[in-house]
Amino acid sequence: MERERLGSRLGFILLSAGCAIGIGNVWKFPYMVGQNGGGAFVLLYLFFLAVMGIPVMTIEFSLGRASRKSPVRIYHALAPKGSKWHIHGYVAMAGNYILMMFYTSVAGWMVQYFLKTAQGRFDGLTAEQVSEAYQQICADPVGMVAFTSLVVVLGFFICSFSLQKGLERVTKYMMIALLAIMVVLAIHSFTMDGAKEGLSFYLKPDLEKMREVGVGNVILGAMNQAFFTLSLGMGGMAIFGSYIDKKHSLMGESVHVAVLDTFVALVSGLIIFPACFTYHVEVGAGPSLIFETLPNVFNHMPMGNLWGALFFVFMTFAALSTVLGVFENILSCCMDLFRWSRKKACLVNCVLLLILSLPCALGFNLLSGVHPLGGGSNFLDLEDFLVSNIVLPVGSLIFLLFVVSKRGWGWKNFVAEANAGQGLKVKSWMRGYMTYVLPFLFLAIFLIGLISYFK
Repeated sequence: MERERLGSRLGFILLSAGCAIGIGNVWKFPYMVGQNGGGAFVLLYLFFLAVMGIPVMTIEFSLGRASRKSPVRIYHALAPKGSKWHIHGYVAMAGNYILMMFYTSVAGWMVQYFLKTAQGRFDGLTAEQVSEAYQQICADPVGMVAFTSLVVVLGFFICSFSLQKGLERVTKYMMIALLAIMVVLAIHSFTMDGAKEGLSFYLKPDLEKMREVGVGNVILGAMNQAFFTLSLGMGGMAIFGSYIDKKHSLMGESVHVAVLDTFVALVSGLIIFPACFTYHVEVGAGPSLIFETLPNVFNHMPMGNLWGALFFVFMTFAALSTVLGVFENILSCCMDLFRWSRKKACLVNCVLLLILSLPCALGFNLLSGVHPLGGGSNFLDLEDFLVSNIVLPVGSLIFLLFVVSKRGWGWKNFVAEANAGQGLKVKSWMRGYMTYVLPFLFLAIFLIGLISYFK
């Protein structure tokens, strides 16, 4: 069966960026900035994105393009015979399933919030009542399962068409709409009374706040955010690499994707902080910022329903772009493994993920008495922990070791593939950095992540 190809370079960049751009860019980035010294955190984040994210993304693109396979089959095509590298292919495939077991529920929240905001359901509510509305959404098992199922069915329906007519076409329009909506929302935020204070807080480094939090903690937070924002380590980028030609070098393409991903994260702050300062909202409010704080902000804003609905459309598109990208990864793995047609792979996986997503959707209500990690934890916490603290850092480390090791694919093969075509090239001096420095950074993220989680 001949491998499908993407129709254009723009499609490839928008698809890759869409997979990377997720709720973490909008949900996590602003409150991390709020808690860790404003502009100082932003600068550190950009630094680590360049020195950690771009090299590993280049590796993933190279593995995909060289093998023309899905992550589950990459090592079969490129690894030396008799080696055990291919075990990671199955772990990467499992990681994609685990991510979608909870991410589909979070995407379902976004759809619910869009509908509720557009209908004016938050009008006239106090801050406490907005918070209660969020609790009610979580406590309703029928609503949680219904909106999670909507995301799963819609995602596989789009992916069931050919690569170019389904995934590429829809993601292109969705990403262009997402970027346009963001710019409109940011311009609107600049007109708010608290815009000056908000932008000053966001873009001006606060060294006092850094000292208060601890410089080491701020650096670690920036490193974590830069690493996790690109969702590397599960083959998410490798799959899109397998669909492109050799006209452009892959480090240049990685930079384009990272720039788009960063643009979304940075502009999210431009949207959120002026609103927070205008309506005297706690900027470091944590994960509740999106679901409890912002609806309250829109509630007090002139034409709040319109701006709130636009914001949650943007959030829904950010979530769906990731869902579609990961679904494509899952489908490609199944098509490679079992020789299924695209339609059959969609049907089987749609049913499978409808079942696998139930523990997370029901973990806030019917299964709220189950605490997989102890304390007040739920299934979302467990699934997020497995992906964020184990699959992503360990997977990135394995991809990295595979290309720098003589017992793996080897540096020469990697450079030859990455540098094929026009654009930014991998330089020879990077070999020492990627062989001796980068593995320790990933190992540190993995170990510190585990220690801090269980602390």
